[in-house]
Amino acid sequence: MTLSLRYLGRSEAIAAGAKAPDLAIADVRAVVALMRMGKAGMVPEAVLSMGADPRDKAYALPAFVAGDYDAAGLKWAVHRAGAAGDLPSITNATLVNRLSTGRPVGIVESALLTRMRTAAVSCLAIETLLPGPPRRVAILGAGAQAHTHLEVLSARFASIDSIRIWNRSAETAAALAARAHAGSARVEPAASISAAIEDADVVLTCTNATEPLLDATAVRRGRLIVQVGYHEVAFAAIDASDVVACDLWGTFAATSAKSLFQMHRAGRFPADRIAADLASLVVDGWRPPMGASTYFSSFGLNVFDIALAARVLRRAEASSIGSILPFV
Repeated sequence: MTLSLRYLGRSEAIAAGAKAPDLAIADVRAVVALMRMGKAGMVPEAVLSMGADPRDKAYALPAFVAGDYDAAGLKWAVHRAGAAGDLPSITNATLVNRLSTGRPVGIVESALLTRMRTAAVSCLAIETLLPGPPRRVAILGAGAQAHTHLEVLSARFASIDSIRIWNRSAETAAALAARAHAGSARVEPAASISAAIEDADVVLTCTNATEPLLDATAVRRGRLIVQVGYHEVAFAAIDASDVVACDLWGTFAATSAKSLFQMHRAGRFPADRIAADLASLVVDGWRPPMGASTYFSSFGLNVFDIALAARVLRRAEASSIGSILPFV
């Protein structure tokens, strides 16, 4: 028997559709439906500490997705508190096997896929939790996650008039704004968080902050706050929100550094206060009351990474993209 693996680096993954927003959003929708049917799921992650900083960790994240994806996979992600020279703060790769047969399929460099699935979840949160099309967006952070969100939201929502970017480094925020391709939307750096979010109907936090950036004054009628990063949102802001939603409430609530789960472990947020998760929004069509102030916590589900990687590998095979590595 001869077995092989297909390897896709970043450029090959992009050639196979890794950077297509609509496909990433369709993947997330499909996987949420499969999860509801018990045809997709995750098992607890394994976490390896890599330093004194709580952000310095490596994660082994297994999941399966049936249906057209037919994938069982593992994402291996290494997170550091900050970039070191030319090395990014996050590196990861995803290994995919066929769920039905166990046959090895391939390995994908998947930091981009992770950002794409995260931005896809943010888009679905905006589409289902905001009372109307987004017009003014604030992005806190100016790293790779913020950049991907900027591109994906701009491609998805023609209604966006303006995007304001705040970052601790004003120069980094200005650089991201200068190189942004956001269609007709005006993209500009903001000198402060308050200036960035002043009239925003959507606020996206895409940082690795370990202390809150947003307090209860950031909560407003009709505004949606989407937390993508670590601990950017104060407990008081979550408590002040009319609606609290998340992608999924799982076992990670016991360990995650996300603001919502820290609040839960502190005894200040009962799990039954969650109004909706992604399945409620995407499958059931749940919507918040008109004019509600809404907070959405995006934990980041590795089952989406496996689906995106499987889809990209399938397209790569059909188009002979990537390198074939002998396996057995």
